[in-house]
Amino acid sequence: MKRMKALVCCAAAACLAMVLAGCSSQQSYTPPEKSATVSSPTIGKSGTLRVGVNAGSPPLAGSPSSSSKIVGIDVDVAAALADQLGLKLEIVDVGTDPEAALKEGKVDVAMGIGSESDVSFWRSPAYLPKGVALFSTSANATVPTKASSPKIAAQVSSTSSWQVTNEFGQDALVSENDLKSAFAALADGSAQYVAADAVIGMYAAHSGDYDAQIVALMQQAGGYGVGVSDANTDLKQAVSEALATLTGNGTIGVIETKWLGTALDLSSTPLTAGATKSTDAGATVASKEPKDESEGENADGDAAPADEGTGAGDEVNAGENAVQPGDVAA
Repeated sequence: MKRMKALVCCAAAACLAMVLAGCSSQQSYTPPEKSATVSSPTIGKSGTLRVGVNAGSPPLAGSPSSSSKIVGIDVDVAAALADQLGLKLEIVDVGTDPEAALKEGKVDVAMGIGSESDVSFWRSPAYLPKGVALFSTSANATVPTKASSPKIAAQVSSTSSWQVTNEFGQDALVSENDLKSAFAALADGSAQYVAADAVIGMYAAHSGDYDAQIVALMQQAGGYGVGVSDANTDLKQAVSEALATLTGNGTIGVIETKWLGTALDLSSTPLTAGATKSTDAGATVASKEPKDESEGENADGDAAPADEGTGAGDEVNAGENAVQPGDVAA
């Protein structure tokens, strides 16, 4: 009996050694591919999610000067969305007309649809906040008032510059050719604040390594959502559920941190007095305001986002393997 117990113990030890040896092997783990949750006719091409972006709106989507490849926050979110749905990704540049691309069936979904946009298609809950924000250095992180006679740098002919003159007066505006120059003015003290779209401004500050943070909003925070044809009920539900998962598990936050240096949350950011008044009154924006923040406003005067080198890691380079417009035969 003792001999039998000894044999059993030896066998168990041998099995344990084999298990441990297997654990210490250098074989990499490849997670199983997800099954597609939607297919044709819910999407136009089975196995692939065709996503429309505006390639002229960095850092949401654009091409670095060294490449024709479209990259950006929207491309990375689109890739994460496609992966969540068990699909491959195809990027389509739809410019400023996502509505036509959806109507004509050129894309299944469109990214970067602002909450203020008047559209005929369905728009998902926001995956990224937006709004004209005031940036300042840590040493001056207070909300300015008109009585304090602030000096606020903004890019010429942008919504942000209009907001500054509308609320604080023409004397408050320090007009600059681009946001890089605006943040340089903040850094050298010739301006106390920078007014810019929250996302574009965060990208400019992060990529330029400027010490700046959002201290106030000059309008109620809105957001960027995903557009889907209103008649496509199955895809609307699938996109809504996938975005909720990506927001809840922190994926979108990681993508924001890659491009902006931090996950952007404007929910508790204070409003300036002018923004509060217009919100309380339910006022609409005057007709002389520029239509879109992207009019003339970009991070550095170059229409393309800078090559990323933030050390975020390959796990957030979701858009790297996306099928690009030039890869698809006409």
